[in-house]
Amino acid sequence: MENQPLVSVIMPCYNMEMFIADSINSVIRQTYPHWELLIADDASTDTTADIIKDFCAKDKRIRIALKENHSGIADTRNRCIKMAQGRFLAFLDADDIWHPEKLDQQLRFMTEKNIGFSYSTYDWIDEDGNKLDKFINTIGDLNYTAYLRNTIIGCSTVMVDRTIVGEVVVPHFRTSEDTATWLNILKKGFKAYAIENALVSYRIRRKSASSNKLKASADLWNVYRKNEKLPFFKTLYYFSCYAFNAIKKRL
Repeated sequence: MENQPLVSVIMPCYNMEMFIADSINSVIRQTYPHWELLIADDASTDTTADIIKDFCAKDKRIRIALKENHSGIADTRNRCIKMAQGRFLAFLDADDIWHPEKLDQQLRFMTEKNIGFSYSTYDWIDEDGNKLDKFINTIGDLNYTAYLRNTIIGCSTVMVDRTIVGEVVVPHFRTSEDTATWLNILKKGFKAYAIENALVSYRIRRKSASSNKLKASADLWNVYRKNEKLPFFKTLYYFSCYAFNAIKKRL
């Protein structure tokens, strides 16, 4: 791969002591070595920050930003992005796991096609890291309108080329900030190009699952209304499409 570009891995975290070591190790195990892992800790009250510091001491590619006050996921992602030195941004939540060839396959896919935004299929694991034999497959290349109907893009599967899509800023929403980010890129006229291979394992956590779904649904409605400024009936249409596809995804 020409020039071996640097990939900046964006990892926000808050009270992730049970999972973050697995997530960090999945970056360290990447077959593509030219990355920096940027972790912003959102004032965790457990041992998360100490775990990260241990990794930083062992691998200089890993850097941490410690926030004094808890301010939420959007601000924490933006803190990581401000630290980024790479041409490419890749996103990884602190409880998900990348497959070892994730960066290698995705970078090759993007550089060969000269595209700015890609996402991939992912599989599910349980809270203990066991495979659930469930795959969330890509539905092909997505433009802005298609993504409004089906917010299928898994955050931890995304990679963007900043030389193509430009500046990336995460809007301040409680749980759907990643969806708002991808919409902001797509409405510039870019597409999210699909990689059919599963490159990420998404962790299904038991705690407050039903409550989180309700909060996420309410937050997505706010994204449609406030970020995208869609009229009420258009919002209702796209939200209905989202709800149908979200249910189908979990069957």
